[in-house]
Amino acid sequence: MSKQPHLIALDLDGTLLTDKKTISPKTKLILEKAKQAGHIVMIATGRPYRSSSMYYAELKLDTPIVNFNGALVHHPLEHSWGIHHNPLQHHTAHDIVDAMEDYQINNILAEVMDDVYLHYDDRELIDVINLGNPKLQTGDLRLHLHHDPTSILIHADENHVNDIRSHLSQVHAEVIEHRRWGAPWHVIEIVKKGLNKAVGLQKVADHYSIPQERIIAFGDEDNDLEMIEFAGHGVAMGNAISPLKNIAKEITLSNEEDGIAIYLQEVLKL
Repeated sequence: MSKQPHLIALDLDGTLLTDKKTISPKTKLILEKAKQAGHIVMIATGRPYRSSSMYYAELKLDTPIVNFNGALVHHPLEHSWGIHHNPLQHHTAHDIVDAMEDYQINNILAEVMDDVYLHYDDRELIDVINLGNPKLQTGDLRLHLHHDPTSILIHADENHVNDIRSHLSQVHAEVIEHRRWGAPWHVIEIVKKGLNKAVGLQKVADHYSIPQERIIAFGDEDNDLEMIEFAGHGVAMGNAISPLKNIAKEITLSNEEDGIAIYLQEVLKL
């Protein structure tokens, strides 16, 4: 099967990256071999571009990238490819801030591409959001957020996350999609309705004329479900959540055991 080019889509956290947020030497080597053999390697992440660009550079990619779970798809090296940006409407963000007054939350963040707006000046998430040095602004989002946000993050205590998510599903279901981050963060991530990594992956596959059966996608979390279902080879990491393993076509080793490299070596005969 390895003669024709395949599109290889990589989630970052818990998938391509080890728990120390690095790419292992073996995985890097096998991805390089895959590129040499004519396969197309890309990143599909919930992260903003600013905090995934270092891995894009490290793998020497020259492909489009899916960020914010599909809310932003662009080609960092070819501006003519176009920027597909589908933000939420800012009044939706204001409505969500209003609603959150009835819940116990630690903070609400709005990301407008690479600018970050913090509702409260609580900086617990700062290490996570500071990657790539975004422009930070603090203050009531209803007063300060005048642009349509690419995504909204709600940081709450673990025991409040499910209540908040059921509120979002009941009240805002027609305009938003929401996910939860993997441990240790109890963060709910919100993007515009209808967006997910599979939507971004489809755009890139169309660009390269790669059919679904030649798409290999790797993931481990809630936000990888659609992508893993969409790909002809939807592969869950050994450390993936159960719902993802249940729908994956195949399961490989964990992100700490070179799961991506082992799978690609075998399937693409690298």
